[in-house]
Amino acid sequence: MWTFEEFESRLRACESRYHIHHRFNQRLNLGELQPFQVRAWVANRFYYQVNIPRKDAAVMSNCDDRAERRRWILRMLDHDGHGDFEGDAAGGIEAWARLGEAVGLDPADLWSHRHVQPGVRFAVDAYVNFARQQSWQEAAISSLTEMFAPKIHADRLAAWPVLYPWIDIEGLAYFRSRIPLATRDVEHGLDVARRWCTTRSRQERALAILRFKLDILWSMLDAIERGFPDDMPLAQRP
Repeated sequence: MWTFEEFESRLRACESRYHIHHRFNQRLNLGELQPFQVRAWVANRFYYQVNIPRKDAAVMSNCDDRAERRRWILRMLDHDGHGDFEGDAAGGIEAWARLGEAVGLDPADLWSHRHVQPGVRFAVDAYVNFARQQSWQEAAISSLTEMFAPKIHADRLAAWPVLYPWIDIEGLAYFRSRIPLATRDVEHGLDVARRWCTTRSRQERALAILRFKLDILWSMLDAIERGFPDDMPLAQRP
């Protein structure tokens, strides 16, 4: 076995495959995309957002440890909302819907997933099915892509108000809220990995799972990039 420190280092080294390095994301954060492409990204990513609680419910359905379910359910509530479901308690899905409005998407188009590309739908559905079919520990480890999320959120918060001044800044609240939540979730995910990966074989399995999830996120951007090229006809643009 690797020591946990070496194992964690190998997990974090997978950052090189994170979609922050995808050309479409780089163009997004350099201000090189047209408004319709920003809207397309928001609309397609929304399909991922609304499926995250379904993925988390699948994790809990496979978990026979009540203490773990109590910790994991926080992730569902982060997205679906909690308490009075108002303001910050409305949850991440509502925050993303506000981002959709801020970039100019018709709410009906956003919620109907009208603009979602087949490749995005396939990738997200594969992720939810993975969580349903594998052990809860393996599904939990797949969420360790959160290790790399604070940087991508911080980049958007810093760049978008300058590069895309036409976007209502209030619509960026989702990115701001996710930075502390991602940090909390990573601590939990690493704790699960520490306890489950008791053999070299399981450590290597965890790395393969993390790469699988990174491929999911990368393939989503591949599909969006192909589906919404710079010269897309006006009539077809979101």
